[in-house]
Amino acid sequence: MTLKRLILGPFETNCYILVSDSLKAVLIDPGSEPEKITQVIKKNLLKPYFIIHTHGHIDHIGADRNFSLPIYIHKEDLPLLKDPVLNLSKFFTEPFTVNSEIFTLEDRQEIKLDEIRLKVIHTPGHTPGSICLSILDDKEKILFSGDTLFFSGIGRTDLVGASYRKLIDSIKTKLFLLDDDTVVYPGHGVKTTIGREKRENPFLKNG
Repeated sequence: MTLKRLILGPFETNCYILVSDSLKAVLIDPGSEPEKITQVIKKNLLKPYFIIHTHGHIDHIGADRNFSLPIYIHKEDLPLLKDPVLNLSKFFTEPFTVNSEIFTLEDRQEIKLDEIRLKVIHTPGHTPGSICLSILDDKEKILFSGDTLFFSGIGRTDLVGASYRKLIDSIKTKLFLLDDDTVVYPGHGVKTTIGREKRENPFLKNG
């Protein structure tokens, strides 16, 4: 498996492309600038199979219409894909809804594509259906944290459906159970590790 990262749009959202040995690909949070994503796909002869969203805000779902691919999202964030107010597109861009085939996810569900195996970790707080994705691999410890956990930061909780208490609880009772050397790839910004955020994150290191 290989991992590619693209930084897309005015919110500098991280889009991750996971590629199997047979060049099948999973797109995680293709938020905007579909032409950049397509360029990577064509240049590397990739065969994208589906999209996974860590949550349903416009800066993470904005390129969905440009790919005829099934979409996976946690069941509690399904309404965001259909409502421009909930997904915030009404306030930042033109109203946006997703009309692709959608499959809903549950906590602890596994998603597989060739040797790629991902485990869903439901981490409500930023949105009701926010998830993180843990790679199930004996050699690599990787977590895609969406807008739940950042380098020295956490997701916003001043939006509709958000909860500061739930977000902190999600991180401390679920993500902080992972090994300290787990590499965290967030929805925005640079990568970090679970251990580093336990020690240094000002929102989480005390209490």
